[in-house]
Amino acid sequence: MTSTPSGDRDPAEQAVQLVAGLADLAVSTVGSAVGTLRGLLRRSDGPELAREAQRDLMARGRIALDRYASVPPAHLELLAQHVVARRAASGDDV
Repeated sequence: MTSTPSGDRDPAEQAVQLVAGLADLAVSTVGSAVGTLRGLLRRSDGPELAREAQRDLMARGRIALDRYASVPPAHLELLAQHVVARRAASGDDV
């Protein structure tokens, strides 16, 4: 494989290189995670770390679900609420 600009390469070659790069990244990340896990298992406060990690993951899960699963309020409803609040603040009758 040559080192030419990506526009000159065959799309199949680009796809192979992309997959190889992702695979290399995954392997190095997994290797690093395994090393970290081994170090954590040797610690005496392992059960407490596991509980803390579980709490953190649960919190992240709640945040992710709230971000992607909740339906935002209707735009016109928000505008109506702002109008009512402004009128109430200025003393106008609603």
